[in-house]
Amino acid sequence: MNPIARRALHSCKVPRDLSGVTHRDVAGEKPEAVGVDARTVDTIWKSVESLYRTGVHPGIQISVRHRGEQILHRAIGHASGNGPDDRADTPRVAMTTDTPICYFSASKAVTALLMHMLAEQGLVNLMDPVSYYCPEFASNGKRTITVHQILSHRGGIPAIPNETPVDILWNQDEIWGLLCEARAVEVNGAKIAYHAITGGYVLQRVLEKVTGISIENYLDQHLRQPMGMKWFTYGIQPEKLHELATNYATGPTPRFPVSWIVNRALGSDISTVERVTNDPRFQEAVIPAGNLCGTAEEMGRFFQMMLNGGLWNGKRICSEITVRRAIQQFGSLQIDRTMMIPMRFSAGMMLGGNPIGLWGPKSRYAFGHVGLINKFCWADAARDISVSLLNTGFPIVGHHMPALGRFVYTVARQFPLRPESERPVVAA
Repeated sequence: MNPIARRALHSCKVPRDLSGVTHRDVAGEKPEAVGVDARTVDTIWKSVESLYRTGVHPGIQISVRHRGEQILHRAIGHASGNGPDDRADTPRVAMTTDTPICYFSASKAVTALLMHMLAEQGLVNLMDPVSYYCPEFASNGKRTITVHQILSHRGGIPAIPNETPVDILWNQDEIWGLLCEARAVEVNGAKIAYHAITGGYVLQRVLEKVTGISIENYLDQHLRQPMGMKWFTYGIQPEKLHELATNYATGPTPRFPVSWIVNRALGSDISTVERVTNDPRFQEAVIPAGNLCGTAEEMGRFFQMMLNGGLWNGKRICSEITVRRAIQQFGSLQIDRTMMIPMRFSAGMMLGGNPIGLWGPKSRYAFGHVGLINKFCWADAARDISVSLLNTGFPIVGHHMPALGRFVYTVARQFPLRPESERPVVAA
């Protein structure tokens, strides 16, 4: 891409020879163990390279598992130093498969499962109003809003009030007070309106009230340590901040009506989102709906555990019925009033669909979550795959969209639907 086009599209510099910016975990790729042909892996990887060549993602990580075995585990580009506005002499740090990246809204899938695990332990009933556990939340007509409604984006508090200072996001008491004082747009749960950031704080408050420990500790005890994760934490410890990949607002600047939708969903313009998400205060904070950090392999591991019905390497992380409840569709396909697109949700997951859905064609049994438009993390029980595509750019609408769509379609096409008798139990 020539410099003029690169400036116009606000994209990073992409070398012609990608081998110099590619990192492969050779030992971690075992397609032969599950009978996957090398051409299948190459086809998926070429679709990732095509997405990288658009220049909107300075760095990309990919992890794909089939029948429980990782068949593709690679990274391409840079963790920092090759953004559209970075100087030519800015030091470039290579992206590797071990570089932690912020999952943004894909964090919601993990936080949601924690809530379902609480229900399994008998500590919470998801059909109870939030106010049963946190009475202060009942103010201004929110008395009947349930935990389940918050999980399924039907809680009526989709956004933080306009003009709220950004600093509120990492002040737990202030953000909670703001949400308690908020007036719900509706309380009967009839309409979907994506809760980009608000729902996570509500779920955190309920979890911490019934367990008596922080959500970070609960995650660590029940998911991170049992599954052997290195990262997979809300935010990053200060001494590890230098290892976290940098976020970049790339692609053409969104114009109306897209800019209006972005502001409605995220509470600010995309340039502000870049500045905030690279702020150490955001990176060190606990934001359950939006700043879990880890690698593509770790998120793929999480979804593989769900495909396994709650098992990981012989350890019982949660019960099979807990996984089923977490991925069970709630309500019909509707136009989401925040994102203004048709969506199907469970109590915590974005669901696929037939004849086509978010996770590709014939993806009725797929579930996962998107992170800031571009990060795609999901599992498809009918194909027995778990996929995690992480990246460091967040273009909204641009020339990358065909390549992103082709990636999802390519993955689905490589793994035909399996007979029901051969599918993981969660597909039944």
